[in-house]
Amino acid sequence: MFEVLPLLPADPILGLSTAFKADTNPNKIDLGVGVYKNEQGHTPILDSVAKAQTILLGKEDSKTYITPQGVQGYIDGMLQLMLGKDSPALLADRVAAVQAPGGCGALRILSELIKRCDENLTVWVSDPTWANHIPLIGNAGLTIQTYPYFDKANASINFDAMVECLGQVKKGDVVLLHGCCHNPTGADLTQEQWQVVLELAQKTGFIPFVDTAYQGFGDGLEEDAYGMRLLVNNLPEVIIAASCSKNFGLYRERVGIAVMVTENSTIRQAIQSQIQSIARGIYSMPPSYGGALVDIILNDDTLRHEWMAEVEAMRCRMQDLRSLLVSKMNEYGSSKDFEFVKKQKGMFSFLCITPEQVQAVRDQHSVYFVGSSRVNIAGISKANVDTLAKALVSVL
Repeated sequence: MFEVLPLLPADPILGLSTAFKADTNPNKIDLGVGVYKNEQGHTPILDSVAKAQTILLGKEDSKTYITPQGVQGYIDGMLQLMLGKDSPALLADRVAAVQAPGGCGALRILSELIKRCDENLTVWVSDPTWANHIPLIGNAGLTIQTYPYFDKANASINFDAMVECLGQVKKGDVVLLHGCCHNPTGADLTQEQWQVVLELAQKTGFIPFVDTAYQGFGDGLEEDAYGMRLLVNNLPEVIIAASCSKNFGLYRERVGIAVMVTENSTIRQAIQSQIQSIARGIYSMPPSYGGALVDIILNDDTLRHEWMAEVEAMRCRMQDLRSLLVSKMNEYGSSKDFEFVKKQKGMFSFLCITPEQVQAVRDQHSVYFVGSSRVNIAGISKANVDTLAKALVSVL
């Protein structure tokens, strides 16, 4: 039976990691996979998480299943973190949510929910978007279209083209938006642009689907929630997928949350039953560990403040690395202006160089990042930035 299935090509990003590991150059640089790294190139366990682990170890007394929707303290804490403690939608009991296995699990649950509502609608994603959006949404059987977002020639958001396209989206279609720290470009909407998106949704009747995986890595925990909260506070329906991989450093724990903001509490009850039914049909019961850790952190004042300080430290470090890279590029005589890198937000940046230049940097200098020119800013360090800048300048 299985002989009919062909060998598939390696995932572009995961394949890059394999090539990096096989490279014997002692000065090789990995800017591919999107994980936070410290100055030593290590992805550490946050101190707040380590303390939460100790607390959980001391109080957990059973390994029985948790409730189908997940750890309730985790869900409550995350909803307040994303939507605000005084969110009108939360106060009106309009928000359905389940703990999911990572942001990917949340995206898939919500895609299946969309299909149950109308399998013929279209989900619109930005061009470009995170590569895994396509299989996660498409494999649920939904049609995907793209809207213009980023202009590589000008290294900026092509907002006029985005608005023109979204203005023609059909009522009931779904528009996927990055809550902050756009992956892969690092180019985020301004508050004024978020307002225009809101007005477009109100006018055309499309439903926003916000993917927020990097809250706190852009301008701050509260600031990064601006666009998402604007939509939730002014529209009857908003879909949200969130991940704790990045800002809690819980990559391997795979903890996320699938959220549906509904028109009223009666619909919320129906949607809560639907998303739990979908989860039941995919993986049955949710994992506990990662959600339990976030629950402890968000609901303990001391740990919460420690975690917030750690997120701020990561955010500031990545912003400093952006400035450092641009400074080094100028120092080594770059023929291209990279000032736009300093304006981008979060973990990723589009360098806006060609796939051929990306390949040359890899072949000649053992610097690894994907062909689109997306680099993981957190993979840069004071120890490797000179090597990186020289390598980039050499292929321009």
